[in-house]
Amino acid sequence: MLTQIKFGTSGWRAVMAEEFTFANVQRAVGGIARYVASQKRKGARVIVGRDPRFLGETFCSMAADILSFQGITPLVVADPAPTPTFAHAVVANKADGVINFTASHNPPEYNGIKFSTPDGCPALPEVTRKIEAQIAAGDTSATSEMMIPLPATKDSLDPKPAYLKRLGEVVDLGVIKKAGLKVAFDPMWGAARGYSDELLRSVGVQVATVHDYRDVLFGGHAPEPDDHLLEDLRKKMRETGAQIGIATDGDADRFGIVDADGTFLQPNYVIAILFDYLVESRGWKNGVAKSVATTNLINALAKVHGVELHETPVGFKYIGELIMQDKIAIGGEESAGLSIRHHVPEKDGLLAGLLCCEAVAQRGKSLGEQLKTISNKVGSFYPKRDNFRLTPEVKAKFTEKLKSDPREFCGHPVSEVVRTDGLKLVFSDGSWVCYRLSGTEPVVRAYTEARSEQGLEKLSTAAKSWIFE
Repeated sequence: MLTQIKFGTSGWRAVMAEEFTFANVQRAVGGIARYVASQKRKGARVIVGRDPRFLGETFCSMAADILSFQGITPLVVADPAPTPTFAHAVVANKADGVINFTASHNPPEYNGIKFSTPDGCPALPEVTRKIEAQIAAGDTSATSEMMIPLPATKDSLDPKPAYLKRLGEVVDLGVIKKAGLKVAFDPMWGAARGYSDELLRSVGVQVATVHDYRDVLFGGHAPEPDDHLLEDLRKKMRETGAQIGIATDGDADRFGIVDADGTFLQPNYVIAILFDYLVESRGWKNGVAKSVATTNLINALAKVHGVELHETPVGFKYIGELIMQDKIAIGGEESAGLSIRHHVPEKDGLLAGLLCCEAVAQRGKSLGEQLKTISNKVGSFYPKRDNFRLTPEVKAKFTEKLKSDPREFCGHPVSEVVRTDGLKLVFSDGSWVCYRLSGTEPVVRAYTEARSEQGLEKLSTAAKSWIFE
C-alpha cells in the first residue's frame, strides 16, 4: 500500500528510508510538476533547492529530471540556501514555484519538501489539495516520470547575492556598524551558513560564528534554535564580548535570540519588541498580525499604538497573505517565525536576528531592557506552550471535548470562545488557554498565557488537567 503524502502547515515531512524514500519523493515531485504544468501551458520554470541535509543534492537532481519530463525548466540552486532566500528568488526571477528539500527544524533523520507559489508564499491549502490530487492521479497512471529517459534541460541559479542585497535594504546595517555592536551567530550547521555573518562583516560589523560547517546530523540533535541548544552560542558571546547572539534553524526560517546577559528571549517577546521598534523607527502603523497561539502582548501594543490587529490560524501562509496585501507592518508566530512589510511573505529567521541587532544598536538598550520598557507601558504577559502525547482513547475523548462550548474552565469563567484554530478560551483577567491537536502525531499542544508568573503556573496546571480529566 502506497504512503499517503499529505502537505501540512509547512509542506510534507517524513523520516528518511521509512516514508521519505526515493519512490515517494518521485511521487511527490511528480504531483507538484503536474500541478505546475496544469497552471501554465508553456515555458514554466521551477526553482529547485535544499538545506544541507543528507542526500539533498540527489533529491534535487531527481526533481530536476522529473520537472524536465513535464516540460518544466528546473532552476537548480547548487548550494544549500535559506527558505526565505527561495521565497525572494521565486518573485525576483518570475519563476512558477519552488521545490525546497528541507525538514526545517526537525531532527536529522527527517527530510521534507516545501512548495512555494510564484508569489513567494508557502502553498495555501487549496494548492496543496490540488498537488495531493495530482499525486493520487499519478499513482493510478501507467506512465512514470522516470520511465522515459530524456536529456534534462537544467538551468542554474544563485539566489544569494540578490537576497543579501534585499536584507541590506530592509535592515539599517549602518546603525549596527555605527554602534560598534559585536554579534555572535549560530546557523546550527544549517542553510544560513555564510549569510547573516557575511552580510554584517561586509559593512564592518564584528561577528563571531559557531557551527559554521556542514554536519548532516546537526550535532546529533534537531537544528532548532531553542534555549537549551544555544550553549555554544552563549560561550562564543562570552569569549568575544558580543552584546547579542542570533541563531537560525536548519532552513533559516526560524530564529533564536540570546540577550547580552545570556538570557534567551522567547519568540513571543521578540515579535513584540520588533513590532514596537518598527512602529517607532519606520512609522509603520498599517497593521500587525499574530497567530491565535501567540502572546496577547501584541494585542496590548496594537491598542497603544492605534494599529489594527489581525489574528490568524497557525501557519505562516496566512500571515504571508497579509504581507502580500500590505495590511501589516509585521506578522509573527510564537514558534519563532516572522516577516515584515515590503519583504518576503515567508518566515525569515535571518531578518529577525538582524532586526534585533538594529533595535539594540539604535535604542542603545539590550532586548531585556526594551521588554521592560514595554511591560511598564502595557503590563506583563507570561506565555507558555506544552505538548502532551495522547493515547488513542484519550485523543478520541479530547477531540469530542474540543467541540464543546465551555462556560467555565477549572474555576475560571470563560468570557470568550475563539475557534480561529483549535479551541481558545479567554478569561476575564486577560489570561487564556488554547488547544490544538497535531495533524501528524497523537499530540495536543496547550498554549497558556497569564498576567503573572504565579498565574501562569496555575493556568498551565489547569490546562493539563482539563485534557486528562
